[in-house]
Amino acid sequence: MLDVGSALRQGAKLLEDARISAPRLTAEVLLAHALHHDRAWLYGHPEQKLREVEWLHYGRYLHQRLNGVPTQYITRTQEFYGRPFRVTPDVLIPRPETEHVVEAALAVRGSAGRILDAGCGSGAIAVTLQIETGADVWATDISQPALRVAADNASRLGARVNLVACDLVDAIAGCSIDVLVSNPPYVPEAELEGLAREVRDHEPRIALTSGPTGFEIYERLISGARRVLRPGGRLILELGYNGSGRVQSLLDGFEDIRLIADLAGIPRVVSCALSFR
Repeated sequence: MLDVGSALRQGAKLLEDARISAPRLTAEVLLAHALHHDRAWLYGHPEQKLREVEWLHYGRYLHQRLNGVPTQYITRTQEFYGRPFRVTPDVLIPRPETEHVVEAALAVRGSAGRILDAGCGSGAIAVTLQIETGADVWATDISQPALRVAADNASRLGARVNLVACDLVDAIAGCSIDVLVSNPPYVPEAELEGLAREVRDHEPRIALTSGPTGFEIYERLISGARRVLRPGGRLILELGYNGSGRVQSLLDGFEDIRLIADLAGIPRVVSCALSFR
């Protein structure tokens, strides 16, 4: 039976030959998951022999990754804002750029008595904001399986999040929200085939695209925000890589419009306030 060091080398070589990104790191994550240890443990125990059941699990995880399954769906975990979130194929895998949405909301935390995350998926944004602010946080999703994942994450991480099954803000009372946040689906349908196979073939399509233009959900969400936000309340939306201009053109009735860029200088978040007029 192979030892830890040999298993890592063989796994990394398989992934490298298949042109899987970060092959050594991926092999470490998958082997650590199979052994129920962290990655640091692997380096302290390179001569530890794998039991048959551990080798079988490791081989299955490698096979899944070689077939395009994202590592996060294999390990069922993705870190977001320093916390481990459970993820399944029912929800989009939280991305680092979505942390900009959290930062934008935290910047206005003084006025955020009630926060709504529309289309919450795994609950990464909603759970993080509840823990960081202590606010009254609500989260919606049209997908019941996604809401179950969000509920599990809230419970495990000790967040008090009110989960509602509905389409965007349809079930939310008017003029009741101080801050509305969302990472809506924004990939145009025609661009889906050009996505990495890990995304295209495995992440939920409903969380990736809203239609031919990719702006369909923005249009509905911004319209709904005018109804549910209190005057002066803020709308904070994640943006696609080229979506800032079109989204800004939809913000009639909003003011104090701010764009927040990622580390590459690409506008990733728009934050704006509902006008008192």
